[in-house]
Formats: sequence, C-alpha cells, structure tokens
Amino acid sequence: MAQSTQNPSSQQQKVIITNNHGNKLVGILHEAGTKEIVILCHGLRASKEDIIMTQLTAALENAGISSFRFDFTGNGESEGSFEFGNYWREVDDIHSVAQHFHEANRRVMAIVGHSKGANVVLLYASKYHDIKTVANLSGRYDLKAGLEDRLGKDFIERIRKEGFIELKTKSDTIIPVGDALEFAKILPNHKLHIVKGADHVYTEHLAELASIVVNFLKETFAKGRG
Repeated sequence: MAQSTQNPSSQQQKVIITNNHGNKLVGILHEAGTKEIVILCHGLRASKEDIIMTQLTAALENAGISSFRFDFTGNGESEGSFEFGNYWREVDDIHSVAQHFHEANRRVMAIVGHSKGANVVLLYASKYHDIKTVANLSGRYDLKAGLEDRLGKDFIERIRKEGFIELKTKSDTIIPVGDALEFAKILPNHKLHIVKGADHVYTEHLAELASIVVNFLKETFAKGRG
C-alpha cells in the first residue's frame, strides 16, 4: 500500500510504502519520464536527504533516468525504531520498495547503496534475482566473518552474472580502500573505480562520483536494451 503527493513543477513525488512489518517507508520519486527506475539506499544513521543521495538523484534526472531515494526503517521520516546492524531488515525494506514499483509496472534497473547501504544492496542481490545491476559505493568487505560466511558459499555464483560496479575513495578513513580490492578479487563481473583523494562521503568529489555512477548505469542499461 502506498500514498503519494506530487509537486508538478519539480517532477518529484513523496511516496509512502508500507513494508512487510507494517512500517511506513518514506521516499522521494524523481520522475524523468522513463519506465525504468533506480533505487538509492543511504548509509548508517543517514537518510534520503544525505548529500550523496540528493546529488545522485539530480544527476540521474539530468541524464533522463528516474530514481527513488528512501529512508530505511527507523531512519529519516520512516517509521520504526533505529537499530545497529539489522542488515536483513533493510533488505526487506528494499524488497518492499522494489515490489511497489514492480506492481506499478515500473522496471527497477539498478540498486545503488552507500556505506552500510552498499552492503545491504549486496545482500539483496544475493537473496533476490529481480534487479540486475548493483552499485556499491564504499561498502565494507569484511563484516566480521566475511561476506561468504554471511551470504553462503554460492554467493559468488548468484551475483557473477549480474551487472556490478564498485566505487571506492582512496582517502577513506572509515572503510579502507583495501576492501574494494577484496571485492574485486571475488566478483568477476565487477567494475572498480577508485576515486583518488576522496573521503568516505566524497565531500570534494560528489560531481565525479555522480558522473561515474551515471555513466555506468547508462552503459549497463544500453546493453540491457540491446
């Protein structure tokens, strides 16, 4: 079930989607006139209003790609209690969002996540097979036991055939650049970009980040249509 309010001048809609746990998830739909759509996922203790999320939606809109940024349960405007961890709960949130757009006859072409959100989109891709392209922006590789222990021995096989890009900053003091190199070792269908000089939130490199993501998505979408 979803509710929406629209501002015709900005081509943005506030959309409220009820997840499987009964919490209302609040997001902003940026319409660019396409049936295809990209879902954007924020990081730990962030929200859909995070500068990375808003910059990416603006860049996607300028490129003619519709997108949806939303608050995970317990973050921003969404209902529920904030919790550390709860990766699989956030996977459920993405699934509720994806199902909403599938039912609206929209084609979710990609999911993009930053920091913790990057790990959540990887988990989503390991569980579901309905979204072909994943963009991991500064995600952490070793979640204590490592991805294989958490996702299962067949994690690589389940994602190797899907489109995947990872962006990493060279000066990230929160998640080391080595994590990106570890992802590159285990994901054969993987495109790695290291943004030199950028911090974890790409403070001085937002335009470069947006350009890399948009170009990757355009290239991937073109292949999908071909």
